[in-house]
Amino acid sequence: MPDDGHGRLREKCHRHLVLRMAGSRVLITGRYGFTGHYVAQELEAAGWDVWGMGNASPPKADPCYVQANLNDAAALRAGIERIRPDAVLHLAAIAFVGHGAVEDFYRVNLIGTRNLLDAIAESGCGQKGVVLASSANVYGNVDAAPLHEDTPPAPENDYAVSKLAMEYMARLFNSRLPLVIARPFNYTGRGQDAKFLVPKIVSHFKTRAPGIELGNIDVARDFSDVRDVAHAYRSLLEVMPQGQTVNICSGKANRLQDILTFCRELTGHDIDVTINPAFVRDNEVKTLTGDITRLDSFVDQTARRSLKDTLRWMLN
Repeated sequence: MPDDGHGRLREKCHRHLVLRMAGSRVLITGRYGFTGHYVAQELEAAGWDVWGMGNASPPKADPCYVQANLNDAAALRAGIERIRPDAVLHLAAIAFVGHGAVEDFYRVNLIGTRNLLDAIAESGCGQKGVVLASSANVYGNVDAAPLHEDTPPAPENDYAVSKLAMEYMARLFNSRLPLVIARPFNYTGRGQDAKFLVPKIVSHFKTRAPGIELGNIDVARDFSDVRDVAHAYRSLLEVMPQGQTVNICSGKANRLQDILTFCRELTGHDIDVTINPAFVRDNEVKTLTGDITRLDSFVDQTARRSLKDTLRWMLN
C-alpha cells in the first residue's frame, strides 16, 4: 500500500516527542506491581528517568523508589518533593474485583488517588502529564459493542464504582494538572497473580493438572498483552492528550472458553472444567469489548499481539 504521508508524519512527531521526553523524570505508582514492572521497562528503554512509589517494600534495594501509602498524605507529599517528577503514571490500586474488603476500594482507589493528586498539584510537579489508570469495568453490563469512551458508564460492582468516582474526582484538578484518564480492559502476561483468571488457567495447563474449577466460562472479554498495555501507557504520557479519556484495549472479544481451547492446542493437554457456583459473581459483566478508535489516534499499536501469542508466551 502506498504511503499517503500520514505514517511519515506520525513517525516524525513520535521522534520529536521521544526527544522532548528523553531524560524527563516519571513517577510510577505501583512500580513493582504486575503492570508497573512492564511499564518501567518500556519507559526506561525510551530514555525516561523512572522512579517508583508504592505501599510495599521493593523486592531489591532501589534508590529510585519511595515507599509511601496512598492514605498517608504527609508521606505522599514528602515522596513527591523528593522525586520531583515531570510526569506521573498512577497505577497503584486495589484492582482485584473479588477483593473481600469493600471499603478498601474507596479508601485506596478514590481517597488515595485524591491524596496523590493533591500532593502533585501542591508541589508544582507533574506538568508534563499525569495519566490515571481507571478501568473498563466502569461501563458495566451495557448492551453495546464495542464500548466507546462516550458510552454512559453503568458500574456493576464496588471496584467499578470506586474507579468511576475517581474519574469524577480527578476533574477537580483539571485546572492544575494536565490529566488523562486511561480505561484499560482486561490484560494479562507473565508475572500476573494466579488469583486472576488467565494466569490461573495457564498455571493449570503448565502443571498438566487433570481438572480446574472456574466460574462462568461463557463471558467474553477484550484481552490485551501487558506489553502492549505498557506501550500504550508510555505513548499516552508522551502524546499527553490532556483532558481525554482513552480506552486501552485490543478491540476484540474472546470467551473464556476460547482461552481453554487455545491452551489445549498449545500444550496438547486436555483438562476437565468444573463450574463452581461460588466463583460466579453477582452482577457479572457478560461482555466487554473496547472501541480502539481513540486509542489508535494517539498510539501506534499496529503490531498488537494476539491472545494466542500471549498465552504461548505465558505457557513457555
